Amino acid sequence: MKKSISLVIASLLTLAIAGCGNNSNSASSSKNGNAAEAATPANASTKVTKIIVGTGTAFPKVCFIDENGKLTGFDVELLKEIDKQLPEYEFEFQTMDFSNLLLSLETKKIDLVAHVMEKNPERELKYSFNKEAYAHWRNRIVVAKDNDSIQSLDDLKGKKVLVGATSAQAQILENYNKENDNAINIVYQNGAANDTVAQISSGRVDATLAADFVLPIIDPQSQLKATGDELSSADILYVFRKDDADSQKLSDAIDGAIKELKTDGTLGKLSTEWLGADVTADSVK
Repeated sequence: MKKSISLVIASLLTLAIAGCGNNSNSASSSKNGNAAEAATPANASTKVTKIIVGTGTAFPKVCFIDENGKLTGFDVELLKEIDKQLPEYEFEFQTMDFSNLLLSLETKKIDLVAHVMEKNPERELKYSFNKEAYAHWRNRIVVAKDNDSIQSLDDLKGKKVLVGATSAQAQILENYNKENDNAINIVYQNGAANDTVAQISSGRVDATLAADFVLPIIDPQSQLKATGDELSSADILYVFRKDDADSQKLSDAIDGAIKELKTDGTLGKLSTEWLGADVTADSVK
């Protein structure tokens, strides 16, 4: 009898152990299955590279902080659309004074500069640019609305002209001064300042240089006017480190995204929304 009871108990223990073993295997299979499913997208997805985008906060409609404390503007919103086109990259914005952008690129604190940057020979010596322009502008002299005495750079001799340090407009004046014994008094604007209209209309400075679409942005009340002939025209592009393989790969990817955004109308729509006109169609070749 005792032997029979022992056999029954042994059988029950065997079944219980077997049952635990089955539950353990089932849980393990389920866990492994879930892990495999979770790993599959990660294994199948493209490796994502974070890109630090350098931009400013003091250019109305282009890159600025809105009333809600949000970074926005033409350059910012366009890059967000480009980011959507490039799953292999993730863009993160880092803001700073305009005058620090190119130095930050050189020192690898950022990976590209987005601040409606004009391509010119001086910049090409040190930096690389993508090929597909996302805007185009023409620079002219800007003066107070009642000023009819200034029509050319020669008319600016002995005058104070306000421009941003390291800007394409500053380069125009610096090149002129090299050939004309520093005839123009260049006043470099603080990167955070946004008082161009006040400085010109009050007579503290005599003029500035600005791209055609910029004037209505910085002067919505039309206190200033563009005067004289076009001083220069240029494509607006993104700036990258020169002779850098990763930068070139990113540049090529951005070119492809810009082409797509041109084709589907997104680029023109953003330009009209933020800049008041489509300044994306024309380009310098």
